[in-house]
Amino acid sequence: MRTPFNHPGASSSSTVRADVAVIGGGVVGHGIAWEAQRSGRSVVLIDDAPGTGASWAAAGMLAPVSELHYQEEDLLELMLDASSRWPGFAAGLDSATGADSGYLTTATLAVGADAADRRALMDLRSVQQANGLEVEPLTVREARKREPLLSPAIAYALDTPADHQVDPRRLVAALRLALAGAAQELPELAVAGAVDSYAVPDRAARLLWDGGAVGGVRLAGGGTVLATETVVANGLQAGALDGLPDGLELPLRPVHGDILRLAVPRHLQPLVTSTVRGLVHGVAVYIVPRQDGTVVIGATQREDALSGAVSAGGVYQLLRDAQALVPAVAELELLESTARARPGTPDNAPLLGRVPVPGASVGGQAGHVPGLIIATGFFRHGVLLTPAAAAICRELLDGKSDPRWAPFSPDRFSRPATAATSPFIKETA
Repeated sequence: MRTPFNHPGASSSSTVRADVAVIGGGVVGHGIAWEAQRSGRSVVLIDDAPGTGASWAAAGMLAPVSELHYQEEDLLELMLDASSRWPGFAAGLDSATGADSGYLTTATLAVGADAADRRALMDLRSVQQANGLEVEPLTVREARKREPLLSPAIAYALDTPADHQVDPRRLVAALRLALAGAAQELPELAVAGAVDSYAVPDRAARLLWDGGAVGGVRLAGGGTVLATETVVANGLQAGALDGLPDGLELPLRPVHGDILRLAVPRHLQPLVTSTVRGLVHGVAVYIVPRQDGTVVIGATQREDALSGAVSAGGVYQLLRDAQALVPAVAELELLESTARARPGTPDNAPLLGRVPVPGASVGGQAGHVPGLIIATGFFRHGVLLTPAAAAICRELLDGKSDPRWAPFSPDRFSRPATAATSPFIKETA
């Protein structure tokens, strides 16, 4: 039964009631909220600055093949599942809004700058092929025929047809339109931080409990969101949320990345037609074309004291390495340099699912904390995994679960517990 939705308006002491409360207004949170809304549930999204975090800076590469890393094979199945959902996800969003969400199916080109980079890409291709992934070598001549502005000095090239891209800013803007029930043209740029009819522009302070179940959220501004189900999808802030189940550890670390946006002069357009992912003396760099005549160059990966500040060394590195692959990068206009922190976990895989109650069981299966779903820790895969995370959360809302996703259980880093202590059950707050 759909619960009537009541928006709090401007009052900090108001109470919102909805079927589902989603904490976090990044691309993952918006995707989950939209999927819940499409299932017929009323939804409220809680974020004091939606769309301005890691999603705002993301390049939007949908690259399950290129993003395969050694010893992260468990994540591959989830990435491939997400990739297979992207065409339907984007088509549904475009239909709901009458707008273009920025999803493109152009293939990705992987290139190496020197002989060592060539060997590294060949080694990775062996792993990719062993996992049944399609990656085909190209001659330098073939690669430059496809992308004429590539440097003639590159040493190696691979065609990766299954790796695509989406513009995350357009995507979040389209999700906001869909959630608001709007059918209008997407603005040229997403207006970060705008107040939407489905959203509460506030920060979640703590989870509210009703006996052993989560029953909603207390807001930092004093308001309350009461919900049958609460989804914690606020990235790095998830682990600091008050009222999490006792004993639940969400070990999230900030991994900062610098990313650049540049305008391509008319005489150089298009700089590239497909995403170019390169290795330059062992360092990764990518160039992603946008439909508006700009390109995105990224991204560094650092865990340092600069926090959210843009690193001068990072900007230099990105421009240097991108220019090694596409020399005309030197003629572009630098429009924007951005740094954001991505939420990483110890195994670089997401924390996704319900929270098990040790020793408890329902119908012969392990029991879970009622009313609570965790969806965070997506690290560098947040945009790619959005359709899968949304679908998984919808299944959980429907009382279903898929054993394939058990390796991503949000309690996998929590301290051992016994049924006698039942640390995951809280009393009424």
